[in-house]
Amino acid sequence: MTTFDEPVITPDPQRGAAIAADDRRHVFHSWSAQAQISPLPIAGASGSYFWDFEGKRYLDFTSQLVNVNIGYQHPKLVKAIQEAAARQCTIAPSWADESRSEAARLIAGLAPGDLNQVFFTNGGAEATENAMRMARLHTGRQKVLTAYRSYHGATAGAITATGDPRRWPSEPNVPGIVHIWGPYPYRSAFHSSTPEEETQRALQHIRDTLMVEGAHTVAAIMLETVVGTNGILVPPPGYLQGIREICDEHGIVYIADEVMAGFGRCGEWFAVDHFGVTPDLICFAKGVNSGYVPLGGVIISDRIAASFQDRAFPGGLTYSGHPLACASAVASITIFEEEGILDNVRTLSEKVIAPRLTEIAAKHPSVGEVRGLGFFWGLELVKDQQTREPLVPFNASGAAAAPMNEFAAACKSEGMWPFVHFNRTHVVPPCTMTEEVLQTGLDILDGALDVADRHTTGS
Repeated sequence: MTTFDEPVITPDPQRGAAIAADDRRHVFHSWSAQAQISPLPIAGASGSYFWDFEGKRYLDFTSQLVNVNIGYQHPKLVKAIQEAAARQCTIAPSWADESRSEAARLIAGLAPGDLNQVFFTNGGAEATENAMRMARLHTGRQKVLTAYRSYHGATAGAITATGDPRRWPSEPNVPGIVHIWGPYPYRSAFHSSTPEEETQRALQHIRDTLMVEGAHTVAAIMLETVVGTNGILVPPPGYLQGIREICDEHGIVYIADEVMAGFGRCGEWFAVDHFGVTPDLICFAKGVNSGYVPLGGVIISDRIAASFQDRAFPGGLTYSGHPLACASAVASITIFEEEGILDNVRTLSEKVIAPRLTEIAAKHPSVGEVRGLGFFWGLELVKDQQTREPLVPFNASGAAAAPMNEFAAACKSEGMWPFVHFNRTHVVPPCTMTEEVLQTGLDILDGALDVADRHTTGS
């Protein structure tokens, strides 16, 4: 794999302060109460690290928004974008473009089954939004089943489909979304005692929901293949196969949201490859090119695409399949193949992440469960391992979230930037990370969990 240059970091606090001041005066940040935040100015990044203007370097265990799969400033990818800009900066989506055609060909070639066409978007929310539109038009039905503990984006339809608290302020919103409980063996909504039992009961729950909603009114079931931000929830054996069977039985479109789980994150091109299922539509985005240029899309099966051969698909975006974005996707896929990045993810997941996290869990009373695939792992932190009481309440904020904030601060003080959400921390580093650097981050994680342990029962 490419060895990233060791950067020369020159502190420049004055410049950092100027950037911070302009940010607070003029930048309106997403998901934030503007007066309550103080974004850290970032001076640069390379490989698995980024650094601030004070000269402090952080090992990134977040991959930003779980998308910098190829690492920061990969020289081959940067060069490909530069060359694409020199060749052709933009062209409207109604024209045939070399980068767009090549990106679509490569992406379709990686997808399972007969998913042979790609509708490009600018990000994940637009991908899920358009996937639901395709399913509704294809079936002539309106309802879409999505899971609690899911996130599908912040556009109108996508936020309605989302099953976590981020949708609450937007309600009421787009009609037709029905939320279901997905499998979560550690905190089973179905009182299951085994993964197999969880699969059976979760599938029966869907069948029961279809019975009372009317299966003939349901256009699609849309699921994150591996739930991301809401817990790194790996589906138990047979669950996705059961979803495929239910969809086939009732003429329902199966949409796999792989915006976070795809493009190497789980050790395969798509997470569904782990489970041997072929959805009708796959949504992808940021991981396809590590977010270097905004890009997303929907990979479409031949069956769905046939619905729009002689009638127009009523959707589109000014920058659909933007040449620079598509060129970066082509380069990223090529780099993944040339440098064996999938093999790196598989090897280090099995050799390093899984055994180290198992060891860490056994050591710390604050760790209730470890779960994951590839470079996509979560640690569920608890007050009590026996009762499984979360370390902080659901959707905690302010003083109630203090234990997780203290844990995060401990990680940052040692130079590792953690991913923290509710009572969980996720291990989601760049897929190019080396064993040595990965061990360094896990060592910091191990030490920081001592802080979480102080909040456990009897501590």
